[in-house]
Amino acid sequence: MMDDLAPFDTHRVDNQPPPFEPRDLWADDVAMREAVARAGGEAFAVRLAGYGALAGDELYRLGFDANRDRPRLRTHDCTGQRIDTVEFHPAYHRLLAVAKTHGVAGLSWHEPVPGAHVARAALSYLHHQAEAGTSCPLTMTHAAVPVLQREPGLHDWAMKAAAPHYDPRDVPIADKAGITLGMGMTEKQGGSDVRTNATTATPADDGTYALVGHKWFFSAPMCDGFLVLAQAPRGLTCFLMPRRLDDGRKNAFRLMRLKDKLGDWANASSEVEFTGARAWRVGDEGRGVATIIEMVMLTRLDCMLGSAAGMRMALAQAVHHARHRVAFGRPLVEHALMRNVLGDLALESEAATAFAVRVAGAVDAARRDLDEAAFARVATAVGKYWICKRAPAFVNEAQECLGGAGYVEESILPRLYRQAPLNSIWEGSGNIQCLDVLRALSREAGAREAIAAELASAAGRDTVYDTFVDRLHGDLSSATEVGARLIVERVALALQAAVLLRAGSPAAALFVRSRLGGAHGLAFGTLPDDADTGVLLARALPA
Repeated sequence: MMDDLAPFDTHRVDNQPPPFEPRDLWADDVAMREAVARAGGEAFAVRLAGYGALAGDELYRLGFDANRDRPRLRTHDCTGQRIDTVEFHPAYHRLLAVAKTHGVAGLSWHEPVPGAHVARAALSYLHHQAEAGTSCPLTMTHAAVPVLQREPGLHDWAMKAAAPHYDPRDVPIADKAGITLGMGMTEKQGGSDVRTNATTATPADDGTYALVGHKWFFSAPMCDGFLVLAQAPRGLTCFLMPRRLDDGRKNAFRLMRLKDKLGDWANASSEVEFTGARAWRVGDEGRGVATIIEMVMLTRLDCMLGSAAGMRMALAQAVHHARHRVAFGRPLVEHALMRNVLGDLALESEAATAFAVRVAGAVDAARRDLDEAAFARVATAVGKYWICKRAPAFVNEAQECLGGAGYVEESILPRLYRQAPLNSIWEGSGNIQCLDVLRALSREAGAREAIAAELASAAGRDTVYDTFVDRLHGDLSSATEVGARLIVERVALALQAAVLLRAGSPAAALFVRSRLGGAHGLAFGTLPDDADTGVLLARALPA
């Protein structure tokens, strides 16, 4: 009643959803918990539960601070000395410290037991929902470890990259218990075509190389070291370039400017020039691409996980809002068309999560199982293409569920939307992924057989699925470059369906019917009238 208002109050604020946080991102996520158990990560469930609670509370809140106060470049100090330092909000360092301590960047390596890769993938997925920008140095640090482990002289770097310690000080790694690693691959003239890189690497008498040149994208420039590609005497080669030399001096590079990016605001990306920077060779001269291929597979897996995580957070926000917001006399979630939209988003999110964790399981088993290694190799590119491609439209649909509230910065949705295109661009755009799939299927031993075996593992469970897969096998035999996107899309849908069918997921039949059987339009919210959205929404987020 108006009598409850102060004399000059104009209205009472009601019909607003309660704050989203704190939430337990692990307990909330039925699809992720089931996927981790299927992939062999069940032994880490307690640890994942702990991180899920952190991610949905402290880390979620820190993410807003880290993105609001963006990194700043300081090229010189007050005396005119060149320092090339990037300053971050304290929230950024706290996010990295919590993540590194809990194994987001190193669990796979410092506890190398079966299931560790799956658990590390789940940790990354949980962290990414709270704050995606810090996932960039965490991913690169994790992915660089196996590359560095193959070089005896770089054992200390590999060990400290994997270690559950974070130290933001700009000092030599000898003074640190844990380090982070960045990357510098892309140059102005080449982009994805790294073989056109012009940066030169000249051997020195002490076994190091002197780098001269530039990088157009130099990721996370405050890391302790960077994997870079440069032209050595025998061709394109991979190098580890430290930020600080052993004697404490800053290495010979200059940060020219920070990138003014669409998203990923908490993290810094830069342009850099090398002016004789010292670096150690990683792998043989002329084998730069081959050296980093294992690293690229791991970073592409994290692109899949990151996109699935962004979709998951967007879905949770939309369902939370719709359950509490009343429109036309009923909660939004009780309106049939809104339930169709939310159910469709839940279906897409579960398929993305299940497939990404399935690939993480294959990566985990790759050193013990050649068939799983072959599957991981090709499925990573398939999933990197498709899941990352779906994320921007997905997040926009979730924004629409909130209306104008999803378009303002007090909500996390604008940040998720800005972030959504990144993973489809980073580590090779969509065309690169599709061409990579075609190459793998036609040239790499076991790749086609691994895909066929995965699809066959779900045969006989759904006639629509069986018909789709039979037709797909025929199309694969005649795949061409011009049709690469369509064929990879269909492989991705079939693989997602296979995972859901084998798992006995309540989402499986509707996913097959809508995505493979044609009972779906081009937009989200176009499921058939008889779709059981109730079971999907119950799995999507506990009431």
